Amino acid sequence: MSDEPDEPADRPTNHPAGHPLLKKFVSADSYGLILLLVVVTYLLAVSFPTGRGHSVVMAVQIATVWLTLRTAHAPRVVRVVASVVFAGVAVLAVADVFAPVTSPVIAAAFSVSGLLYLLAPIMVVRDLGTHGIVDRETVLGAIAGYLIVGMFFAFVYRAIGILQPTPFFGPDGPGDTAQVLFFSFITLTTTGYGDLVPATNPGQTLAVMEAVLGQLFLVTAVAKIITAWKPKRWRTPDEPDQP
Repeated sequence: MSDEPDEPADRPTNHPAGHPLLKKFVSADSYGLILLLVVVTYLLAVSFPTGRGHSVVMAVQIATVWLTLRTAHAPRVVRVVASVVFAGVAVLAVADVFAPVTSPVIAAAFSVSGLLYLLAPIMVVRDLGTHGIVDRETVLGAIAGYLIVGMFFAFVYRAIGILQPTPFFGPDGPGDTAQVLFFSFITLTTTGYGDLVPATNPGQTLAVMEAVLGQLFLVTAVAKIITAWKPKRWRTPDEPDQP
C-alpha cells in the first residue's frame, strides 16, 4: 500500500486546459464539434457551388452526419448505414478528382445524403429528450439540430434542381449549392427575401414544409431549451449547479 497522501480534490487533472465552451467544440463526443462541422460544410458548399467541389462537400457532410449519429447514440444499424454511405461518397469524391461524375450520380448522392440529414436531427431530439438537465451540451445540440434541418432541405433542393427538366428557380436558374443553402436558411427562419423562389412543385411544397417545420422546431425545441438553461453566473444561490 502506498504511503503517498491522497490527491487533493482540487488538483488539476490532465484534461486540456481552456474555456469549457471551447472544449465542447473540440470534443468528439460533443454537439459543439457537430455545430462546427455544420458551419464548415456550409462554407465549403458556398465556396464550391458547382463542379468537382460537390464531392468534397458531400464527403464532409456525410462525415458530419455520421458523427452526429454517433454523438446522439443512434441505433447501431443506423450508424452502420451511415458508415456505408460515407464510404461510398468518399469513393465518389476520389473518383471525381480523375473524371467528372455525371449529374444523375451527383443528384443521387445529394438525395441519399439529404435523407441522412433528415435522420440526424430526429436522433438529436431523441437524445436531448433523455437529458435530465438543460446544460451547455443540450443547448449546442438543439442549435446543431436546427441547422442540420436547414442543410437537409438545401441538399434536397439541389437534387431536385439537377433532376427536374425545368430550372428550380425559374428565370434565376437551376440553383447551385450556394443558392439553395441561402434559400433554405432564409426559408427555415421565414425571413423570405423573395429574390429566389421555387418555380414549380415539388420545390414550392417543400419550401412550405420547411418554413412550418423551422418555426415549430425553433419555438418548441431551441427556444424552450435556451429559456430553461441558465449559465452559472445567472443563477441564484439556491438553484442547483448545471454543467
